[in-house]
Amino acid sequence: MNFGRIAIALVCALVMSLGGVAPVTHADASARSIVEKLRTPWAIAFLPGGDALVTERDTARLLRVTPAGRMTVVGVVPGVVPRSQGGLLGVAVSPRFSADHYVYVYYSARQDNRIGRFRYTGGTGVTGVETVLTGIPVADDANGGRLKFGPDGMLYATTGYNFRSEYPQDPGSLGGKILRMTPEGRPAPGNPIRGSVVWTLGHRNVQGITWDNAGRAYATEFGDARLDELNRIRRGHNYGWPHAEGPSSDPRFTDPELTWRTGDASPSGIAFAGGSLWVAALGGERLWQVPLNAVGRPGKPVAHFTGTHGRLREVAVAPDGALWLLTSNTDGVSTARAGDDRLLVLPPDFARQA
Repeated sequence: MNFGRIAIALVCALVMSLGGVAPVTHADASARSIVEKLRTPWAIAFLPGGDALVTERDTARLLRVTPAGRMTVVGVVPGVVPRSQGGLLGVAVSPRFSADHYVYVYYSARQDNRIGRFRYTGGTGVTGVETVLTGIPVADDANGGRLKFGPDGMLYATTGYNFRSEYPQDPGSLGGKILRMTPEGRPAPGNPIRGSVVWTLGHRNVQGITWDNAGRAYATEFGDARLDELNRIRRGHNYGWPHAEGPSSDPRFTDPELTWRTGDASPSGIAFAGGSLWVAALGGERLWQVPLNAVGRPGKPVAHFTGTHGRLREVAVAPDGALWLLTSNTDGVSTARAGDDRLLVLPPDFARQA
């Protein structure tokens, strides 16, 4: 009798009975570290030429990194007030960057989280920052912070509930939401609430959003103590927090596509490449691969690099198809390793062949 296989089967059955996904580990080649000794990096956005802009949460520095690993400091974003889970968070590059040169940032200020933008021509630094949106609630924790342009050309921002249970279900609050706005920060055409930037509600703390090749949106969401979520994002839907964590029998709420135990995930950044979603896990210390079928339904997740690089905050797809990852071992939650934090690169064929 093979007691080892029996034990593994029992563990997997227990995990599934708790509503999470059994952590299946995949053997991987080593990721290439191109930049080291970053200070709590948070987000990546690519410029048209292939260089990346990287934010550092606590220093408020915006960095530029070439694919070869040459790093320069673009500048320090003014007005950033660091908090335990706040500071300089998301960054996005205008889809019309070659014409307008706009770079957008999501950051914690003294009284709120806000979105700003500035023109970046390669030698101007961070100057002339224009406020695009204010009034996103701010706190020490659960600030959300991801910022991306969707395939519709609109700007999406993910926010947290700041440990205020009244925010997510209040359509008048920008906390616990996914927001959709024009590049100027105005409510986007077609939003569910007239005159509002709110796109979806009922979120706890969303730190990742992406779209597949068919334009379907997916977001990662931190649970409380039981289940983290992968959600398919649809216009005007309510995802249940604080009344639901994971699947719910309440017809008012949209169930997640997939859940993990919180110890296996704490999902932050998310990207789509090679027919799969890729999710950076903080507490789970791994990169999750979630294959999607032809209609966008997830298959069984596969865990890569479990425990190899520590906490992972961000995953982004470079113009050449490579996956870029940011570790988050200097964020005060875990013990930093030698050389942390790092920017890691997986070759383009990794996502295609995994």
